[in-house]
Amino acid sequence: MAEPAEPRSADFLSFVEVALDRTQERLPGTDRAAMAMVLLTHRVANALVYDLESTVHRPAGWSWSAFRLLFTLWVSGPQEPSRAAELTGMSRAAVSSLAKTLTASGLLDRVPGERDRRAVLLGLTDVGRERLEEAFQRHNHRETSWAGLLEPAELEALNRILTKLATAAHSEDWVNLRF
Repeated sequence: MAEPAEPRSADFLSFVEVALDRTQERLPGTDRAAMAMVLLTHRVANALVYDLESTVHRPAGWSWSAFRLLFTLWVSGPQEPSRAAELTGMSRAAVSSLAKTLTASGLLDRVPGERDRRAVLLGLTDVGRERLEEAFQRHNHRETSWAGLLEPAELEALNRILTKLATAAHSEDWVNLRF
């Protein structure tokens, strides 16, 4: 068996440079800038989610997915599970499973729809709203810490660029949406 190809000093984020260099060596026609954009975006997003989940969401007793669903319902009000799945970027099956757990925990209500009594709406209970608001304050404090790593102009530029990518990706038919 050969020795590991990557340097032992590489970590989760610095591995990107190693990956870029190795890929360029082995596949010289690779678009290095595009590859860097995707790898860095993915790795920073994963690091950010891990940080928020470990410092805010798990201590509150839920996962990142549970927070996303609770936050979405807090922002948008009661929603049918299919619409909640669309707004959270989760599958309907994931929302359904998560809704059962959150309902059993007393954070969500499942109520019949007003127009169609066969339809169900997911909504926060009073306890769910209170717990979400408490957790969101801690969540936003961590967001502020992450944003504080950038100068105000850098943060504004990053938000503008991410919005541009999100808007463009949403309009492309090659983007695989989960809903």
